[in-house]
Amino acid sequence: MKKILALLGVISVLALSGCGKVDSAATIGDITISQASAQATVDEVLAERGKVDTAGMQIQTGNALNRAQLRFTIVTTLFDEIAKELKITVSSTEQEKAKADLIAQSGGQEALAKNLVAAEIAPSNFDRYVRAIITSNKIQDALLASGVAKADVSSRITQLITAKAAELKIKVNPRYGTWDKDTGEIVATDSAGSAVVPSGN
Repeated sequence: MKKILALLGVISVLALSGCGKVDSAATIGDITISQASAQATVDEVLAERGKVDTAGMQIQTGNALNRAQLRFTIVTTLFDEIAKELKITVSSTEQEKAKADLIAQSGGQEALAKNLVAAEIAPSNFDRYVRAIITSNKIQDALLASGVAKADVSSRITQLITAKAAELKIKVNPRYGTWDKDTGEIVATDSAGSAVVPSGN
């Protein structure tokens, strides 16, 4: 699950602005992430936490969790859009094999559930996570095959993400905070308190 940190870190240079639709958490071109779907994902993450021992885990709560889940959705959506542009496909066979490998590496389904909690990935987003990892790996392979040095691959992927974000004109509802391009975080603002609040928080 460590790859999720690298995946999310890829967008550290993106500049996200305010979102024009009051009922949306973010828009990515014509794609809208509704506040209802953002709420559902956060609630799912919290529900899964109640099923495992979270002692020792560095987990987020409240608005920090809201922002993290929204960022995850944005990043994985960007990877999907880049895949379309580059005509990269992920077959159901590849998806299932990658999922099986992750489950095996985790030590079984039960261990995977705990790993997902630690990585703050909702079970319903597991497929999305796996697809993004496969897409990232395929982009990396394509770059290496085209002659890009291995040391430069990460920065080239970052450039692809940045260019796609600029093309689609990503906008984030300011109630979630403001994007800090230096740290790659959605930073809380005074108005962030009105963002989606997880049930029970």
